[in-house]
Amino acid sequence: MKKVNLLSSFAIIYWLCASAFAATEQQKLEQGMINPGFVEKPAWFKLSFLELPDDIAEATNAGKRLILYFYQDGCPYCKKLLEDNFGKKEIVDKTRQNFDLIAINMWGDKEVVDLQGNDTIEKDFAASLKVMYTPTMLFLDEKGKVVLRINGYYYPQKFNAVLDYVSAAMETKMTFANFYKSRKSTATSGKLHIDPTYLQPPYNLKQQLATTKRPLLVMFEEPNCKLCDELHLDVLQKAETREAIKPFDVVLLNQHSKGFLVTPEGKTMKIAQWADRLNILHSPSLVFFDASGKEVFRTEAFLRTFHIAGAMNYVSSGKYKTQPSFQRYLQDVNKEMSSKGIKVDLMR
Repeated sequence: MKKVNLLSSFAIIYWLCASAFAATEQQKLEQGMINPGFVEKPAWFKLSFLELPDDIAEATNAGKRLILYFYQDGCPYCKKLLEDNFGKKEIVDKTRQNFDLIAINMWGDKEVVDLQGNDTIEKDFAASLKVMYTPTMLFLDEKGKVVLRINGYYYPQKFNAVLDYVSAAMETKMTFANFYKSRKSTATSGKLHIDPTYLQPPYNLKQQLATTKRPLLVMFEEPNCKLCDELHLDVLQKAETREAIKPFDVVLLNQHSKGFLVTPEGKTMKIAQWADRLNILHSPSLVFFDASGKEVFRTEAFLRTFHIAGAMNYVSSGKYKTQPSFQRYLQDVNKEMSSKGIKVDLMR
């Protein structure tokens, strides 16, 4: 009688359990038990016991790096990631060749062994990493260090650049912002959308805060930026965002500018230098400071009206002080609006 390979048998049992779980998820979807926006994850995502140090070791042994993908059911940006980005053969092939990708439910209760080897569960792990948006993706090196973090959805073109940057270990040579700047941009307006109501140069943000005692919104952008055009020509033209932005002093900065400013901390430096110190990776990035000059929140990915206005209200209302989860805050806002008969379109 042939000996049974214990590891192989265990793998088969795990596969059967995973298949059963997937079937259960599909049944839930068909029965309407999963939030709108749920999209079944690609079969090539790694089936993991969520023992992350082991997953890192396995990826390293295979000549790959590990991606942690935090999601939530009903997230329209997760849906875009799975359908638009991972719907493209080039992106799928590149990801599978260079990475192992593990999905983690932001609100889940599955057991996790975290990056330090501690026992926890999905939702507590997400909270410990201050996951505020979905999708959030953490790209890890061979030692489990986060070499790049994406807080929110990136369009396929930029996501493709992320894959190239991390797979080639370019973090040892340059920042992602400089790496992406060197790549060809899509057709854009070629200008910054500076509104007359925004702060004008010279920029002394410390003095501005001391004078007005209002919260400050700093928009880091660049002239050749399709999403910046969309933000100013569409999202910021909506009634909700026009109202939500009123409590703020607003300044729009070219994140690559060699011009000088005085930061909220009172330091004089080039704008590009400040952007680097703040680790600005995405255009546009909206960075919120309270009246004392402390950064309290930021958005740094593709977001539509509900989330942009929500971020502004989250800060101006002071809710960030009592509700550390931006997603919980948005859920409460959504429920309140729904109770008043207001239909929320997350992608408007």
